[in-house]
Amino acid sequence: MAMKRILALAALALLVAACDKEKDVAPPAELVDFNPVVRIDKVWSVGTKGGDDVLRLGLRPAVLGDRVFAAGHGGDVRALELATGRELWRADTDVELAGGPAVGDGIVVVGGSDGDLVALDAASGAKRWQVMTGGEVLTAPTVSDGIVVTRTVDGRVRGLRVSDGSTAWSYEQPVPRLTLRGNGPPVVDGDMVFAGLDNGKVVALSLSTGDLLWSTTVAPSHGRTEIERLVDIDSPVRIVGDDVFVVGYQGRVAMLARDTGQLWWGRDMSSNRGLVADGDTLYVTTADSNVVALRRRDGTPVWTQDAMVRRGLTAPALSGDALVVGDFEGYLHWLDVATGQLLARGKTGGGRMTNAPVVAGDLLLLETDSGEVQAWRAKPRAAG
Repeated sequence: MAMKRILALAALALLVAACDKEKDVAPPAELVDFNPVVRIDKVWSVGTKGGDDVLRLGLRPAVLGDRVFAAGHGGDVRALELATGRELWRADTDVELAGGPAVGDGIVVVGGSDGDLVALDAASGAKRWQVMTGGEVLTAPTVSDGIVVTRTVDGRVRGLRVSDGSTAWSYEQPVPRLTLRGNGPPVVDGDMVFAGLDNGKVVALSLSTGDLLWSTTVAPSHGRTEIERLVDIDSPVRIVGDDVFVVGYQGRVAMLARDTGQLWWGRDMSSNRGLVADGDTLYVTTADSNVVALRRRDGTPVWTQDAMVRRGLTAPALSGDALVVGDFEGYLHWLDVATGQLLARGKTGGGRMTNAPVVAGDLLLLETDSGEVQAWRAKPRAAG
C-alpha cells in the first residue's frame, strides 16, 4: 500500500513538472466571488468505506433506473435510492477497490488495486463471481451484451463473460516505460469496443471476439525525455453518431471516423481529464484546468474559461444548459455551455474530486476522493 502511494505521488509530480518545465510552477487560481445566477442544493450525501485522497482512483457512481451504485476504496459496494440516497443493500468485497462500479446485465462490477474483478448481483448485492485480471483495475469496466469489458494498467483490454467471469477474449498493446497514473474506461457502441491507450492510440475491437477492427495514432510520441514523450489517452472516447472524439495528454483533440478510424481533424491540446460533446460543441478540460469549447465539426475554438486554471479540474459533465466540473478542493463549478460564464459554485465538503460528476435526470452525482457520494440539484436559471 505504501508503494502505491509513492507511485501515485511520483506520477503527480511528473505531471506537474511536465506541465511547466521552463519555470516555477504557478499556484492554483484563487476563486473569485461572483453573483450566481443558478441556485444549487445538495440533496443527499452518503459516505463510503475507506476513501483515499492520494491514489487518484477510478471510483465513480453508476446509475441504472432509480438506483445509484457506488464503491469505496475500503471494499464496500452500495446500492442507493437515486431520489433520496437511502441504502438498499451493501456488500463488502474484502478488496481494495480502485475502479468502478459498472452495472448492466443484472450485475454490478468493480475492480481492485491488486487486479481483482468482482461481480455482484444488482438486485441483492450477493457475490456472483470474482476473478484475477493480472493488472490494477483503475477505471470502471463496461457491461454489454453478456460481456464485461475491462481495462487494466498493464495495457490489456479484456472481455469476460457475464455468466461466470471467464475470459472471452483479450487484447494487448505495449505500455511505455513512463505513463501517467490513470486509464480511460472502455466504451461500447453497438458491437464495437473503443479504448484510448497509453501510447497515444485509439483502438476499435469487436465486442464478441476482441478482434482488432482498426487502430489510429492520435498523437505520436516525440521529445528528448520520457516526460516529453508522454501521450497517454486517459479519458474515455466520446461517440456521437458516426464520429469518435478523443483527447490525450501532450497530444491532440481529434475527430475520427467510427467505422474506419480515419482522422478527420486534429488540434493540438493536452488533457488527461477528458471531454464531453453535445449536438454542435465539444467541451474539454485541459491539463492546466482551462475549460475549452470547440466547434464539433472542425475543432474551431468557441470560448475558453480560465478562472479555475491549475485547480485540478475533473472532466466536464453536461447537465441541462450547464457544464459542471469539480476541483482539488472539493468545489463544484457550473458554467454556461454557450459562453463559459460561471453560473454557480458549491462546496462538497468531501475533498478533492478526480472523476467527473454523473448526470441522472435533474440530479448531479459525484464521489470525492475521500469516498463521499453526493447528489446535487440545480434550479432553473432565474428570469431576467
